[in-house]
Amino acid sequence: MSATVNSLVAADFQMTPIDYAAISPVIVVAVAALVGVLVEAFVPRRARTMTQLAVALVGLLGALAALVTCGKDHWASTAAGAVVVDGPSLFLQGALLVFGIMSVLTMAERFDSQAPDAFTQSAAAAPGSHGESMALRLGATTTEVFPLTMLAMTGMLLFPAAGDLLVMFVALEVLSLPLYVLTGLARRRRLLSQEAALKYFLLGAFSSAFFLFGAALLYGFAGTVRLAGIAQAIGTTVGLDGLLLPGAFFVLVGLLFKVGAVPFHSWTPDVYQGAPTPVTGFMAACTKAAAFGAILRLLYVGLAGDRWSYQPALWAVAILTMVVGAVLTVTQTDMKRLLAYSSIAHAGFILVGVLAFDRSGVEGTMFYLVAYGFTTIAAFAMITLVRRGGSEATAISQWSGLARRHPVGAAVFSFLMLAFAGIPLTSGFTAKFAAFMPAVAHGGRMGATLAVVAVICSLITAYAYLRVVGLMWFGGRDDSSADVATPSVATTVAIALGVTMTLVLGVFPTPLLDLAGRVSTFLP
Repeated sequence: MSATVNSLVAADFQMTPIDYAAISPVIVVAVAALVGVLVEAFVPRRARTMTQLAVALVGLLGALAALVTCGKDHWASTAAGAVVVDGPSLFLQGALLVFGIMSVLTMAERFDSQAPDAFTQSAAAAPGSHGESMALRLGATTTEVFPLTMLAMTGMLLFPAAGDLLVMFVALEVLSLPLYVLTGLARRRRLLSQEAALKYFLLGAFSSAFFLFGAALLYGFAGTVRLAGIAQAIGTTVGLDGLLLPGAFFVLVGLLFKVGAVPFHSWTPDVYQGAPTPVTGFMAACTKAAAFGAILRLLYVGLAGDRWSYQPALWAVAILTMVVGAVLTVTQTDMKRLLAYSSIAHAGFILVGVLAFDRSGVEGTMFYLVAYGFTTIAAFAMITLVRRGGSEATAISQWSGLARRHPVGAAVFSFLMLAFAGIPLTSGFTAKFAAFMPAVAHGGRMGATLAVVAVICSLITAYAYLRVVGLMWFGGRDDSSADVATPSVATTVAIALGVTMTLVLGVFPTPLLDLAGRVSTFLP
């Protein structure tokens, strides 16, 4: 009897081969996250911050080395097609790892001898409670932000490489759950931070629910959750076409929540404002890059054969996202909310490149994500340095006349604002050109319309950015005006890297554009 059972098991179940070299960057980051958890348990408090920072940086640098070593000319579809390591996934994974290094460096910033200023000393204590006061006096630190960041990075690396809707959902959850916690760890304005964490959790719950429901419908249509299998079923499956469009719609809604596209953006500005500023920069750059990587794979691999059915809805989403993001950017009085609505507008600009449905659109989209990520992390790092009375000065009015006392800091932030506006000789100009031109060349009349709307919205947002620049250089100073704190070496490196890449990608964009063009082909 046992021999019969064993023979049946042997006949029905086979071990799935896994190319561990192809997924080695994900493994290295996951191991670093687990080591960070052990550091929290066993390393003394005084040495914990530097140890966690070292573990995170070694993990990210090791993953980047593994990606360069193993990923070069090593494209593979592994784990029975559940993970696809190809040009776009490797390109975005490399960008995510560099963004992760910059983000971890900004999270380590200290403004006093007690703790990293951005994060609360006791995340479990109620704001203003005796427990929080005791933690402050004892010099406690919330060093778990580093393993949480590494866990989120694990999901982000897997997200654009998912060739399976279930793996894509797992990656979505792995990147989201740590971010919910990180959002609620702000040291100051704790209630606002905790409100932001709750709102982000609810947004994530809606995103996951829509995604899962859509995945179930697509499975009912194709009989598989593999993107390649869904693509093969389109046009060949008879009698189940009614499940295809609703399934595609709900899965896309789940992903559009993550990029902050309108009308799925409602609480995104609240999350950006309430989260610790280094976490906001991390979310703005890395979550957007990972989510757009997943959207590219879904649209260009899984659902490309039915794009005429859902493309009009995505056109409407792109236009709404650009218009709403641009108009509301102009009305903001808080710097973090201004960049939040700016990120919504940029999500619309990126969608213009995605909807070209051409290889050049993939190239332009990936270049835009890289350029936007460098500028965004550097901008939020600068916001952490602009302070008044020991706290971040996020009100735009407090930045008035900043250049009079801190011309270098004002010049750096002005340059980043010009990049967001898309001024020539910055990466923002090159990125917009790379994303909009494929829409004009390959998107037909609607693609040209999207590009025109994008240019108009870029001009609208430019007013908001230039208003900030003018206020810093020509505004008057009073008792509410802010100063720029002296950054640590870690934050200085992160800002310098972001500013340098923003300039280099504006003046010499050809190497990165050529690389993006060479790796813009998806494996099925």
